[in-house]
Amino acid sequence: EAARMARYVLHSCDWGALATLSAQEGLRGRPFANIFSLSDGPPGPCGGSGVPYLYLTDMEISVQDLEVNSNASLTVSLAQTPYCRKHRYDPQNPLCAHIIFVGSIVKVNDSEADLAKKALFTRHPEMESWPKDHNWFFAKFNITNIWVLDYFGGLKIVTPEEYYSVKP
Repeated sequence: EAARMARYVLHSCDWGALATLSAQEGLRGRPFANIFSLSDGPPGPCGGSGVPYLYLTDMEISVQDLEVNSNASLTVSLAQTPYCRKHRYDPQNPLCAHIIFVGSIVKVNDSEADLAKKALFTRHPEMESWPKDHNWFFAKFNITNIWVLDYFGGLKIVTPEEYYSVKP
């Protein structure tokens, strides 16, 4: 049930590592990873849409990279939850499941903004008080590829259609 595992891990995580191709002087074209808070919906069972939402500002270095090339990868891991610590799994152990999403970052449209806001502000209430002059906006990770590593023997490939069709 790799698709269900991918949905579970994303919904369990409050942040992920977003990798872009740098557009910054001296790093142009090189991989660049950064941590971002995210949410696919309010915490709790059946609360997740499966869509990773982010709250971004053009002032952030990775967002500047995305303005040049919106392609990115996003990794989330159960290592940030009590599960792996409880079982004494190292974050690199495949039993400490992690999911790698590949796709692009897109600003959400007005009809999706309320959903993104609810998803993010319920998990990250501090965001509501971030400086307004930073021109924050809601974005989502538009998933094109999904890799699941949750057991020994290699990655499992999940299509976006499989991913969105399962109940978390």
